[in-house]
Amino acid sequence: MTDHFRASVSGLDSPASGLFAITPDDGADLAIATRAIVAATSGHVRVTTIDGSEGTLFVAAGAPMPVRVARVWATDTDATGLVGLY
Repeated sequence: MTDHFRASVSGLDSPASGLFAITPDDGADLAIATRAIVAATSGHVRVTTIDGSEGTLFVAAGAPMPVRVARVWATDTDATGLVGLY
């Protein structure tokens, strides 16, 4: 595969280059901080951001929510099929 952008420096305004499934967990941070999260079904997602702020967001299915997340809580999260983009 040819990657014409492999020599470019990636910034926070660049497209995500990786993704991973998120399993909400009240007791553990994510292994990788996100640049955005996306859900398969719309709903609420309780998060702790990388600066320690905590809140509940509404995420629309299929629409990336640009937020740097350290933890996705099981409590108060009803959106499903969560994926972290980084």
